[in-house]
Amino acid sequence: MIEVLPSSADGVAMQLRLRPPRAMTARQFIRLFGVLAGLMWLSAGLGWWAGNVFAPVFALLYGVLVAVALRCSWRSGEREEAIRVGPAAVEVFPSSGSPPAFQAHPHWVRLRIGSDERVWLASSGRQVEVGSFLGPAERLQLAQQLQGLLAAADGRHR
Repeated sequence: MIEVLPSSADGVAMQLRLRPPRAMTARQFIRLFGVLAGLMWLSAGLGWWAGNVFAPVFALLYGVLVAVALRCSWRSGEREEAIRVGPAAVEVFPSSGSPPAFQAHPHWVRLRIGSDERVWLASSGRQVEVGSFLGPAERLQLAQQLQGLLAAADGRHR
């Protein structure tokens, strides 16, 4: 998901906030785990009733494994990237609260799009990939927005 926000009160600098798309909300993830755990314990109970004394142990281990997998999946959706484009600097913040991973004057920043639709910002021999967790269509949209913002910040847009 790409959000365009004004970065300063005067509206000169713009900020793009990038977040991976999520298919489910937190409540839906919890419901999914509840349904999976319920079905798992139902089958473990039927297995135990049929004579498999290890079925509840495997259900417990499998439940922990599914819970960890769903938690990792949810945590991967919490990633965030911010790109601030202003008349004085272009900055890329890999996560909120972290120092910029890339910083350069907009006149020297070049936008590159790889053959696999990866988007790169480069300046003075340094480069950083942006929007790596976005889908291909969103990366192309990001490239178009960045191209416009860079042109406007450098004065090439007028």
